[in-house]
Amino acid sequence: MCGIVGIVANSHVNQEIFDALTVLQHRGQDAAGMVTSQQGRFFLRKDNGQVRDVFRTRHMKQLLGNVGIGHVRYPTAGSSSAAEAQPFYVNSPYGIALAHNGNLTNTRELAEDLFREDLRHLNTTSDSEVLLNVLAHELQVQHKMVLTPDCLFEAMGKVYDRIRGAYAVVALITGYGILGFRDPNGIRPMCIGVRETEKGHEYMIASESCALLGGGFRLLRDVEPGEAVFITEDGKLHSKVCAKATTYRPCIFEHVYLARPDSIIDGISVYKARLRMGEFLADKVSNERPDHDIDVVIPIPDTSRTAAMQMALKLGVKMREGFVKNRYIGRTFIMPGQKVREKSVRQKLSPIELEFKDRVVMLVDDSIVRGTTSRQIIEMARECGAKKVYIASAAPAIRFPNVYGIDMPAVQELVAHGRTEQEVCDYIGADWLVYQDLDDLIASTEGADSPATEFDCSVFNGQYITGDVDEAYFQALQAARNDEAKALDPSLVENETADMLKRL
Repeated sequence: MCGIVGIVANSHVNQEIFDALTVLQHRGQDAAGMVTSQQGRFFLRKDNGQVRDVFRTRHMKQLLGNVGIGHVRYPTAGSSSAAEAQPFYVNSPYGIALAHNGNLTNTRELAEDLFREDLRHLNTTSDSEVLLNVLAHELQVQHKMVLTPDCLFEAMGKVYDRIRGAYAVVALITGYGILGFRDPNGIRPMCIGVRETEKGHEYMIASESCALLGGGFRLLRDVEPGEAVFITEDGKLHSKVCAKATTYRPCIFEHVYLARPDSIIDGISVYKARLRMGEFLADKVSNERPDHDIDVVIPIPDTSRTAAMQMALKLGVKMREGFVKNRYIGRTFIMPGQKVREKSVRQKLSPIELEFKDRVVMLVDDSIVRGTTSRQIIEMARECGAKKVYIASAAPAIRFPNVYGIDMPAVQELVAHGRTEQEVCDYIGADWLVYQDLDDLIASTEGADSPATEFDCSVFNGQYITGDVDEAYFQALQAARNDEAKALDPSLVENETADMLKRL
């Protein structure tokens, strides 16, 4: 769950990229980076921290050029050191910088091929660096004195043949322009925006449409699954579907939690989808308990607010803001270590006692992952004098890990894995738990002008659409993602991976 942006404009793009990354900050608060290009030279700034902390005035003055890409990152398995901040770059051929949102499922095989056959060296544990070197190798094989769109798309066909998983990528090829491409299933989002100026068209590629609108760009369209888009430095747009087999199955969790509500992804309004999630939850409550005793609906800020509002409206129950959120605390389900997460929940949310005292409260959250947040919030509600505490999840039970770019925990850390709904309810201390039905979640996205009729729902149903996820993959994933692994010194993780690659 990272955020990416690429811009080709008629003037310096550093401020435009900074503004877009700020809009996409919700997709990653761990690190940020930017690369611009002028007269065949790269200008790079990246580091750990949020956008406003990484880019100071002295850095912005050095980021020259009318072409550039940017990235915001959230912590993933292994290392969160500044060395893994993106974009990454290689000097040959041409000079390529790359930023990536997603996760490759055949990273180890690719790393072995790069080391043994392509004779390329990797400096980090990131699959994004692997992806960059695969792209660089295929461009090297296709190397011509002048890089044409046809030559680029031919190389991209080879890239698609080699890599598997979920990915949305922007790459800056110095002296030529910006390349964007999306995985053959369209799992991770990517869109194109255009802005008309007196000097000609300017283009932006971004993870979400909200980044386009903030910069005055008009949403042109989404990048299709398996499609590569090439925008030259002089503002010419070229595109081609380069993957051999494509389907349209985007990640439905974008609509539940990841995306901003003002974004439109694959023709679907995130805001409208969340409204309908609330309507379906209200229907389920009415069906299961037509004589419910709910006094007030309270959202757990911020993502669940839209669903809670519509749920309360349809139930004929008032909605109230029961929590004040500290916006300087990051998203808790991706924080390393259970003790850190539990402490952060109390720091992140402060209850308004009068909204709970002597009331039957229905809390609404976007999803329940580990149960850490839910359990602590229910405790806070009881401490404030709530008579009963119910909780509704706008998403179904999350029983399986995500392998496509969302750093959900190892399977044994998922509260719903191996538990019934009642057991989850007892574990988090609620009086009643209501999960969204998967069919209703999918139905919440319907009615839009969208080419997507199926979705990646693997965290709910365990069906991994790339077809290459097996038990051995899960064991490796579990070793990298559990809390014990993340508690290690990041340098140890990096060194172990480096040693492994050397042995290959």
